[in-house]
Amino acid sequence: MDESLLLMLSNLLHLHNHLDPTSSLLSETHSPSSSSSSAISPTSLLTSTSAAPLLFFAIASVLSYIASSRSSSTSSSSSSSTDPLPAANDSNSEFSVAAFRALSTERIWDMEAPLRDSHWRSSYGVSYTVFTTVVDKLKPYIAQSNLSLPSDYAVAMVLSRLTHGLSVKTLASRYSLEPYLISKITNMVTRLLATKLYPEFIKIPVSRGRLNATTQAFDQITSLPNMCGAIDGTAVKLRHLPSDVNPSAYRCRHGYPSVLLQVVADHKKMFWDVCVKAPGGYDDATHLRESLLYNKLTSGDVVWDKGVNVRGHHVRPYIVGDWCYPLMSFLLTPFTWNGTGTPAQNAFDQVILSGRKVVEEAIGLLKARWKILQELNVGLNHAPQTIVACCVLHNLCQIAREPEPELWKEPEESGPPPRVLDSEKSLYYLGENVRQALADDLYQRLSR
Repeated sequence: MDESLLLMLSNLLHLHNHLDPTSSLLSETHSPSSSSSSAISPTSLLTSTSAAPLLFFAIASVLSYIASSRSSSTSSSSSSSTDPLPAANDSNSEFSVAAFRALSTERIWDMEAPLRDSHWRSSYGVSYTVFTTVVDKLKPYIAQSNLSLPSDYAVAMVLSRLTHGLSVKTLASRYSLEPYLISKITNMVTRLLATKLYPEFIKIPVSRGRLNATTQAFDQITSLPNMCGAIDGTAVKLRHLPSDVNPSAYRCRHGYPSVLLQVVADHKKMFWDVCVKAPGGYDDATHLRESLLYNKLTSGDVVWDKGVNVRGHHVRPYIVGDWCYPLMSFLLTPFTWNGTGTPAQNAFDQVILSGRKVVEEAIGLLKARWKILQELNVGLNHAPQTIVACCVLHNLCQIAREPEPELWKEPEESGPPPRVLDSEKSLYYLGENVRQALADDLYQRLSR
């Protein structure tokens, strides 16, 4: 029996003895010690000659105790019901708001930093420092949405979905929410990442300091001057397609429904341009031509105030890609795909491969960190913002020097080189001359 109830009944006995002294003698005969009223058992109380009034007091006290306990329980339950996200069955659930609050606001500062970050990475894909950075930057926008949910809890829930590829149904069960609310929160957080944080963390390297650092780093990797990035595309597999779309338009070269992601990465495997504008049935060249980056580069909107002279040719900063992309003055591709060029051309193709390796590894890291990109389980309308959000988070991880997981292996690419459009011919011829000049200069330096 509850100790507080025993104490209450003992106190009642004292009161009863005071009001009815005759009962004290009888109660003492049932007590192991007359000097210790706290040792009197409840059964001894019911054996006194004045049992009726005492029984009345005892029963009334018990009922009062039960009523107060229920009232307290009801009050606690009512209080918890005002919590926007109570746990469904277990108040100590690992995924409840209370559990998250206890860990993030109390226990977190008692944990050693490596242990703390290890826990956060296993749950949310990022260290605690990166997590709080994301929360702090998104909190004002989440607050404006009038979402009845703590900002850090909303971010934690979405990051757990992105890093583990969890379905709406699984999250709804874990977090005791309706599936539609899970989708709403996911869409809100990924949209904020893709729009509000994109300009801060994904930028074309146009400033002189950043551009010099990037080109110098690629020079050390490839021995080619003025390279500022590497471009590549990847198919992001879709779990479901709406019934009102043409499945063949989304079927990629690997045979599954997808949307295309195009990225440009620097030497740190950070993306400085991201584009998701084409279904999986498109080729890389078509996707490039529909991107904002292509329009900026062909129209001269991007001003790279840096040039070098190579064998009489003025070489501006350029990116490199594989043979699936069109050759242009700002995008250099290999001469051949099978090493059938001249010695100088083959040497150039080899160093191009080492430069392109950074973007291939960046994509491998992206899909390894955010497993939702291995099979995207969001609506088609929200697929682009989800992919871009993961790219923003990838850059945050690279900036914070988060541990790099084992790379996700991409299927081998194949396909014919793209045709040259009439509007691209001048850029193509200029690209041919620049590429050959770089190849001859490289071969001469390597032959010394």
